[in-house]
Amino acid sequence: MCGIVGYIGQDNAAPILLNGLKRLEYRGYDSAGMATLQKDGSILATRRVGKVANLAAALPSNKEDAGLGISHTRWATHGGVTEPNTHPHSSDDGIIHIVHNGVIENYQQLKVSLSAKGIAFHNETDSEVLSNLIAYTLKKLAEPISEKTVLKAIRQSLVQVEGTYGLAIICSKCPGSLFGARKGSPLILGIGKNEMMLASDASAVRARTKEVVYLEDSQIVALSGENFSITTLEEAEVIPEISTISWKDEEAQLGDFEHFMLKEINEQPLALENAFRGRLNMSEGTCKFGGLNLSRKNIRQIDRILIVACGTAWHSGLVGEYLIEKYSRIPVEVEYASEFRYRNAPMDKNTLVIVISQSGETIDTLEAQREAQRKGYHVIGIINNVGSTIARENDGGIYQHSGPEIGVASTKAFTSQLLILSMLSVYLGRTRDLSYADGCQMVEAIRTLPKLVEQTLELGEEIQSIAKAYAKNKDFLFLGRLEMFPIALEGALKLKEISYIHAEGYPAAEMKHGPIALISEDCPSIVIVPDDETLKKNLSSVQEVRARKGKVIIITDSYDIPAHLADEIITVPKSHNCVRPILMTIPLQLLSYYIAVELGRDVDKPRNLAKSVTVE
Repeated sequence: MCGIVGYIGQDNAAPILLNGLKRLEYRGYDSAGMATLQKDGSILATRRVGKVANLAAALPSNKEDAGLGISHTRWATHGGVTEPNTHPHSSDDGIIHIVHNGVIENYQQLKVSLSAKGIAFHNETDSEVLSNLIAYTLKKLAEPISEKTVLKAIRQSLVQVEGTYGLAIICSKCPGSLFGARKGSPLILGIGKNEMMLASDASAVRARTKEVVYLEDSQIVALSGENFSITTLEEAEVIPEISTISWKDEEAQLGDFEHFMLKEINEQPLALENAFRGRLNMSEGTCKFGGLNLSRKNIRQIDRILIVACGTAWHSGLVGEYLIEKYSRIPVEVEYASEFRYRNAPMDKNTLVIVISQSGETIDTLEAQREAQRKGYHVIGIINNVGSTIARENDGGIYQHSGPEIGVASTKAFTSQLLILSMLSVYLGRTRDLSYADGCQMVEAIRTLPKLVEQTLELGEEIQSIAKAYAKNKDFLFLGRLEMFPIALEGALKLKEISYIHAEGYPAAEMKHGPIALISEDCPSIVIVPDDETLKKNLSSVQEVRARKGKVIIITDSYDIPAHLADEIITVPKSHNCVRPILMTIPLQLLSYYIAVELGRDVDKPRNLAKSVTVE
């Protein structure tokens, strides 16, 4: 969840590290720090609570370092948000400095052991234990300090560690090297010209290089300014696979928009087009995917699909359940990844597992994938990050091609996931029993979707006006039926995430079973009313809310909603059922965004949240 940036090269490290941290701010954090090697051989460590701007203000001006440093944005796990708990952490003897993402599960035992040896600790974190463990091991080796001995100390230390880590390490006695290690927390090596970088996210190195190596679990890397070597914990040499970052740097820039969230909402027509580009087969009325690694025979043998995801991706999976069951006639279940990995649920041998993760690094989803693979199931992923761990480890997958999503609250990645699941329902259905005519209708609906989304985005001013009128309310209900119920859940989540207003999503028919007690003039209901077989039932739910003096905002694609039934009616273009959830989502995104802006919230970096959840 936190951000790591390390640098070694010929240039001044501090501004490069600072720029990398600014590019990682979207991940969510509560403090930031930096340690750089000075030209006199000392290590200058600067740490500040709050924004990266606070760290930048505290750094010495007009002072060049020796071209080596590590930096970090912290999201608190062990210990409060204080300057002593902020990374980097140094060993008691001041030789080893580290930044760490992850959780060391046995840190208390290690801390007790090291304390008994006379080593002092100065904060509450699990990470400080690692710096002292490495320093103690290095001292115990009783060998001249070099890159080789530091690597040995790191290796011998990490075999004692239980938990997860992404590490960047510097040693004041080994000024020509930068070290990194990874287990369960992402770490990327950036290869530049006469310089190298380490980072937890490719966006941090993109300004300096496009060439990267995605480190695997239990790998350790040693970098100089011009070279690097990768080995395993067992000392085996690793031949690196160098990848190229495909997205352009300007895709991660704000441009003319006030917030990344608004930019990404408006990028949805292009993101959706990228998701289906080259994947529509108009002549056969189907979709095609090149990376599933499933034959048609395999597909016809699927008896059950299990979708595993977290948060917003879990909501997209719920929509996928409705679509795949309707058009492919395959039973689908959707599980929280965090629950699935600890359950021993019985599964049919012909189950296909689909994991969904925008970042491809969500720790619970990654571990759920590994658990499914451990038991012999074929796992495919719907992933936006091509080089991510989930993408590299699964048995096949579908890339979203949405481009980088910077805002913590997912928008274009969510609707892209919905579209891919809709396309997958066509593909699976046409391989089984979906008719040619129905397949053609669905493919045409997908092809024309970007234009309908553009039309929906034109409702922005109308929705902004509605948001201003409702921003002071403290509670909201979001209601929907069938595949619109997960959209209601997603709408409630978006409002909670960025405005901090309490909101709940419910199936509209469940109102009478408890939630109706919440209805009042101060608790508006946002009701999703598609023009389908549920129209009359949804309007009955609206009547129930109105009878109790509740305010109602209807989102619909019907032109026949009586005006007196709602305080506000937002009408989106008509569309096929397979893409309708996407169009219904966009007004909810805009409404949440404008309410948050009206309340003065930090839309792109809401409190307590992180873009990529890489710790349990």
